[in-house]
Amino acid sequence: MEEPLTEDLLAELLAAPSPERFIREHRVGERDLAGYLQQLLAEKGLKRADVVRAAGLNETFGYQIFTGARGASRDKLLALAFALNLSLTEANRLLKAGGANELYCKSRRDAIIIFALTHGYSLQRADEELYRFREDTIG
Repeated sequence: MEEPLTEDLLAELLAAPSPERFIREHRVGERDLAGYLQQLLAEKGLKRADVVRAAGLNETFGYQIFTGARGASRDKLLALAFALNLSLTEANRLLKAGGANELYCKSRRDAIIIFALTHGYSLQRADEELYRFREDTIG
């Protein structure tokens, strides 16, 4: 399910007769982490167990994140982003759904992560790049 660009949504909001209608029609603020993770699994044809393993998460902890029973730190969400092979936009949506700050290119560590995500790096390779630049690794 392709989501509209922020710019398009902004134009629609500015032209809307009321904010209530816009919020209702676009379900603004209703994305939850578990729901978005399930959506991503379905869209990408992946299995939760494979993603949890690729993210290097404990099986029980990963299950709790996917069912909404437990939240996740920003780094755990980033590990999931790599395991799901997400685009930068999808990764930022995942971070936002999990209550974490989106990736910011003016942050040295985030810039490396953005580069790794957009170039299809594995979590391990991204961590190697972070280590090479003396930044905290994700895993």
